[in-house]
Amino acid sequence: MPFKASILTLYPDMFPGHLGLALAGRALERGDWAIEAVQIREFAEDKHRSVDDTPSGGGAGMVLRPDVLARAIDSIADDGRPRLLMSPRGRPLTQERVRELAEGEGVVIVCGRFEGVDQRVIDARQLEEVSIGDYILSGGEPAALTLLDAVVRILPGVMGNQLSGVHESFEGGLLEHPQYTRPQVFEGREIPEVLTSGNHAAIEKWRHEQAVKLTRERRPDLLPNQPVKK
Repeated sequence: MPFKASILTLYPDMFPGHLGLALAGRALERGDWAIEAVQIREFAEDKHRSVDDTPSGGGAGMVLRPDVLARAIDSIADDGRPRLLMSPRGRPLTQERVRELAEGEGVVIVCGRFEGVDQRVIDARQLEEVSIGDYILSGGEPAALTLLDAVVRILPGVMGNQLSGVHESFEGGLLEHPQYTRPQVFEGREIPEVLTSGNHAAIEKWRHEQAVKLTRERRPDLLPNQPVKK
């Protein structure tokens, strides 16, 4: 069975978005993965097809109703796929979690809107809240596309060279080393000599050292878990 993503959203036309292009798009056409966008509003039962209401206790904005969202979630077979809610208060998405998701059969993703989602449906449907960063978006759709982008690209057969998914930032707990290509000299700047030496051991050592250096400068929080490489 191909990896399947079911997206619950008020804006189904946002999918597959950029995932319908390039490598992910070609993989989608081949059937390497599949996506369906479910319109939450179709599960509203009043004549106005209302999906939200004012927050209990007062406050600005509106909150997605638990009954409507629960019906939308329940319309998707409970086949064991993780149920995710894109939320700024969720646990940060990591490459480790991305790989875990890619190894499964797919995901069900709820895209929030307005001020958020009624906590009762989060609890009742065991939604895993996931954040892609410490900032606020207009809705969960861009976050869902980002998560899927990270997952789909490492599915078997999607990338032409599977090594491309290995030597990247976060894959080994470090940021990726600098990359270079031709021309040999660009505006007076040359490709580091070691990279054209043909000495693969020296190249690997240089890349690791550069990755550690960049990580120490930009993301020192990643370093405590790094083994010492001699």
